[in-house]
Amino acid sequence: MNKIGLMVAVEIDAVLKKYGTPKREETLGGFNVRVFENDRYEMYVIHSGAGELRAAAATQILISLCHVDLVVNFGVVGGLTPEMAMSSSCIIERVVHYEMDTSALDHYEVGRYECYPDIWIPIDQSLVKKALEIAPELKPVTCASGDKFVADPEKKRALHEAFDADICEMEAAAVALTCDHNGIPCMFIKTVSDSVTGGAEEFSMQLEKTSDICMSIADRIIEEF
Repeated sequence: MNKIGLMVAVEIDAVLKKYGTPKREETLGGFNVRVFENDRYEMYVIHSGAGELRAAAATQILISLCHVDLVVNFGVVGGLTPEMAMSSSCIIERVVHYEMDTSALDHYEVGRYECYPDIWIPIDQSLVKKALEIAPELKPVTCASGDKFVADPEKKRALHEAFDADICEMEAAAVALTCDHNGIPCMFIKTVSDSVTGGAEEFSMQLEKTSDICMSIADRIIEEF
C-alpha cells in the first residue's frame, strides 16, 4: 500500500471537511499527524503551520517517521501577475527560495543554494506531467517562496520581475529542498487566494473558498496516483 504525505500549512479545515474523521491521530516531533486510509493508500496529514522552517520540519517527519513515498503540498498562494487572479489553480514546476542570499560572501545569485547549479530547487517533472494529465485545468507556474506574507502590490510585482514568478507563498521551497535531499518525490497543487493587487483582507475573505477548491483538485490527483 502506498503511503502519501499531505503537508498542510494553514488549510487543515479543508482537509477535515473533505476526509472527515481520521483513522487515527498521533503526535510526532511536536506536530499533529492524522492518518486516513482506503483500499489503495494510507495518507498521513501533517499540519505544519505557516513558514519555511516549520514546513521543513514537518516534511522531514513525514519522510523519516511516517515513511511516505510521496509528499503532496496543497494550499493557497498569492498571485503575482494579472493572469493569476483569485481562484486560479496551478501546479508548481519551478520554485526558488527568494530569501536565500549569500551573495555578499560567494557572489552566488540570490536564491541559490551551493548544492544546486542554479536558483531552482528540483521538482520531479514527471509528477508535474502526470498531474496535468489528470487535471489539465491546472496552470504550470514558477513559485517564489519565502518566510513573508506578501501583501503589497509593488512587492508582488517586484518578485515577478526578479524571478519571473507567477505566485508567492511560504512553504514550497522548504518542502522541495527537504524532499530532494531525502530522495522523495513531491508535488505542489496551489490555488490563488489573493490577487496581485489584493492583500491580507482579500486572503482572509477567500481562504475557505480557495482552500476547498485546491483540496478538491489535490484529492482528484491523489486518487489517480
